[in-house]
Amino acid sequence: MKGLIPVENIVQKMYLIRCQKVMLDSNLAVFYGVETKQLNRQVRRNIESFPDDFMYVLIREEYDLLRCQIGTLEGTEKHLKYLPNVFTEHGPLLRARWALAIL
Repeated sequence: MKGLIPVENIVQKMYLIRCQKVMLDSNLAVFYGVETKQLNRQVRRNIESFPDDFMYVLIREEYDLLRCQIGTLEGTEKHLKYLPNVFTEHGPLLRARWALAIL
């Protein structure tokens, strides 16, 4: 990580899905300075370290709705290989120390 991230940058990347504030895995990976696939790989390898509700995979309808609302989401291909993971508002904070280990 290169330094502190302004709160405004973080807030801009939060979305309301399933009545929860969440952040896309790709945005969280940018904040940690790693590739999205590396972030997701490390989460899968250490899944027992996290609470059950800290993350979930979007369903296709949620992803399509989000893309329509934002209009600039990356991965605009019609057929994604994987739908994105989203992390709940407190998910990244719960394991911040662990996340530093993947840098």
